[in-house]
Amino acid sequence: MTKADLIDEVSRVVELTRKDSEVIVETIFGSIVRSLHTGDKIEIRGFGSFRTRQRKPRIGRNPKTGDRVEVPAKKIPFFKPSKELKDLVNTEQAAGAPAAAAPTPAPGQ
Repeated sequence: MTKADLIDEVSRVVELTRKDSEVIVETIFGSIVRSLHTGDKIEIRGFGSFRTRQRKPRIGRNPKTGDRVEVPAKKIPFFKPSKELKDLVNTEQAAGAPAAAAPTPAPGQ
């Protein structure tokens, strides 16, 4: 699903114009980004939590030349899904997936 698909889905479900739905989706994403930028943790019950993790500085390699390159420390966004989300994904996957075929016995067995 892309951001455009998400905007279309919000527009359809809430019965708003696509432009209004786009504002809603952009506002939510912008709020998440601003909170992560300031170091806050975002928790959406039943969905998961967003936070930042600190990566240590390290020595990397330029893949083209093989030269050593210092990679500075940086913050990266991290998402941890909730138990409810994990359960929903696994339940839907098991219900929607076709049953695995049993192995057929070899001839003469």
